[in-house]
Amino acid sequence: MISISEIKQHLTETDDRNLPEVMALYEADERAGVKKLLEAAGKRYEKLQQEIARIEALKEYENKYPDLQFICGIDEVGRGPFAGPVVAGAVILPRDCDILYINDSKKLSEKVRDRLYDEISEKAVSCAVGIVGPERIDEINILQATYEAMRQAISKLDPAPQLLLNDAVTIPGVDIKQVPIIKGDAKSISIGAASIYAKVTRDRMMLEYDKQYPEYGFAKNVGYGTADHIAALKKYGPCPIHRRSFIHSYV
Repeated sequence: MISISEIKQHLTETDDRNLPEVMALYEADERAGVKKLLEAAGKRYEKLQQEIARIEALKEYENKYPDLQFICGIDEVGRGPFAGPVVAGAVILPRDCDILYINDSKKLSEKVRDRLYDEISEKAVSCAVGIVGPERIDEINILQATYEAMRQAISKLDPAPQLLLNDAVTIPGVDIKQVPIIKGDAKSISIGAASIYAKVTRDRMMLEYDKQYPEYGFAKNVGYGTADHIAALKKYGPCPIHRRSFIHSYV
């Protein structure tokens, strides 16, 4: 007879989507330990079904346009930091997208964001980022720099999008139809994907900047004005990636 530890290993190694088939193999086993394992596996599968339902609900806005193949989500990250670029993400997902756990990037752990970034990169019809640096932010202000980053990202997409679902904003200078959605990164699967794509891109950039300018703790604060960051600014002054228009109160 197969041991309970072997059954546990089998269930553990099984993809959540395939659990019912594997659980069926052990349903007749009367051992209490096996029943406990099957109960836990059943809860795993139930959570999966809840996540699938959540993701289907996230397609509400995309499903309003069934005749369009290339719907693009747009989001940005980095409007508030004292240092580093503002980064916009643009993602066109396939109509039958099966990527689970997409959400507002701020609600996800770094590990989950990194995994989803790879999956989005692999499965998206097209994805791109636009990046606008500190000097340009100081020159034209953060709002206009954000729009510029978004236009950059859109221009890199191939195929070109037929519709833009934007997180809250309407982007000037774009001829494609736009639908602004308040808190869209938590309401639209496309915007959520763009949020993740932009967040991971910018965080990785800030890790590299941390190696160049270790005094400011960019690996930890990703450029935001934390107490330690402000203390470093007062001690060392600004570095080349600081936004002068954001830090005049401190230096």
